[in-house]
Amino acid sequence: MYMLVNCSNCHTPWQFPPGATHICCGFCRAITYIADPRSAPPPRALSYASSSHYQYYPPPPPSFRAVAPSPFNHAPPGPPPAVHGPKRAVICAVSYKNTEYELKGCINDAMCMKYLLVNRFSFPESSIIMLTEEETDPCKRPTKSNMRSALSWLVQGCRPGDSLVFHFAGHGSQQKDDDGDELDGYDETLCPEDFETQGMIVDDEINAVIVKPLPHGVKLHAIIDACHSGTVLDLPFLCRMDRRGKYEWEDHRPRSGAWKGTTGGEVICFSGCDDDQTSEEISARSKITLIGAMTSSFIQAIEGGYGSTYGSMLNAMRSTIRKKNSELDGGKLPSFISMLLSERHFRGGIKQEPQLTASDQFDVYSKHFSL
Repeated sequence: MYMLVNCSNCHTPWQFPPGATHICCGFCRAITYIADPRSAPPPRALSYASSSHYQYYPPPPPSFRAVAPSPFNHAPPGPPPAVHGPKRAVICAVSYKNTEYELKGCINDAMCMKYLLVNRFSFPESSIIMLTEEETDPCKRPTKSNMRSALSWLVQGCRPGDSLVFHFAGHGSQQKDDDGDELDGYDETLCPEDFETQGMIVDDEINAVIVKPLPHGVKLHAIIDACHSGTVLDLPFLCRMDRRGKYEWEDHRPRSGAWKGTTGGEVICFSGCDDDQTSEEISARSKITLIGAMTSSFIQAIEGGYGSTYGSMLNAMRSTIRKKNSELDGGKLPSFISMLLSERHFRGGIKQEPQLTASDQFDVYSKHFSL
C-alpha cells in the first residue's frame, strides 16, 4: 500500500513504496526521510533475484544529501501543472554496455522515438525526458532510481487533455508472482541499467505509479520494446488478435478483485511481444544491430499510413515483423531511419507478436489512434 508524503523541501507529494525509509524528490532532488530515528538502520539493497517487488535503499552518503538541480524540472519551482505542459514523454533506452546483456539498438530506438514525437506529434523537446547510458549526468542515466523518478514526473499534476508517452527499449524479464494477481503466475519486469544490484522494476509498481493515479481526461500511451512485455503495465484487458485481424478482449483482471485500471484516465500499451515471448533487434548483414524490431514496426506503421486506428496499427506492426528475412521498405520510413538502415534485413527470422493492452475495452477498428 503506497503512502503519500510531501517533499521536505518543495512540498511536492510523492508516493512511498512499502518499507521505504526515504526518497529523492523528482523535482528538487531533496532527500526526504520518514524512518523513525530510533529504529535500526535500513536493510541492504536486495538483488534482482529477490521475490520482493520493491527494494530498500541505504541512506546516501552525507556528501550527496544536498539539494541539486533537477533534470526533471523544465521551469522554476511551482505547482506541477505549471511545470509540465499538455504533452510530455519519458524515453528510456538501456544498452547494458560492457556486460553480457549488452544490446546494440536501444539508443537508436530512443533517438527515433524522440524524432517521431517531436516532428510527427508536436511534443515539445523540453517536455521529453531522455534516460540513456550516453548521458554523463548521473541523474539522466537509466538507473532504477532515475526511472522511478521519471515515471512519477510523467503523471505528476496531469490534467484533462494531457497526452503522456512512456517508451522503453531494453531487457524485460519475469519473476514469480507472490500476490496472486497474474493469470500465468509470473510478474513482468523491466530491467534498468543497475538491475543486477538494485533489482528490476515490477509490473505491480509500474501500474501503481503511472496507471492507477491517472485522472479522467488524461491519456497515456506506453510503447515497450522488451522481452516478456505483453502485460508489463498490468492493464485489465489484452486484445487477443489472430493473423486475419479478428480479435477479442481477454480479461486479465485479478481474481482477487483488485482494480488494475485507472481513476478515470485512459491507458493503452503497445508491447513488443507476448508475456512468454522474446523481442528481437534488426541487424544489418554486417551483424551490427541497428534498431529494435518492435520500435521500427511501430514507426513504420505510422509513417506508412496505417496509424488511423489501433487495430490497423497492431495489424501493420505484426505484418512487418512476420516478414522474416525480408527487406524493410525504406521508402515508407522517414529519412532518419532510412539512413540508419542502409542494409535492411531481419536477423534470421523474428518470432514475436506485438500486443495491445488497455485500461478499458474498445472497438480497435473504429477508435482513432493519436499520441
